[in-house]
Amino acid sequence: MNYNNNPSEETQNEWNNDPNNWIWGIFYYNPKDKRLFPPKRMKQMGWTINFANPNSVFLVIVIIAILLVISEHIK
Repeated sequence: MNYNNNPSEETQNEWNNDPNNWIWGIFYYNPKDKRLFPPKRMKQMGWTINFANPNSVFLVIVIIAILLVISEHIK
């Protein structure tokens, strides 16, 4: 298996179809997957965050912090 940032299509399908990689069926958590934003279970629905990747969690926290700062300045 290829565990770099661009896993094969077969590997991606295995990861997406494995229920052990989904917490409560909606949160993607796969330490083997190094992508920040893998596709959702239903690829047509867009992208999700890989909560096992600390970089993606950090990025989400930064985005939320920026939005909070902007919303405070708008008031």
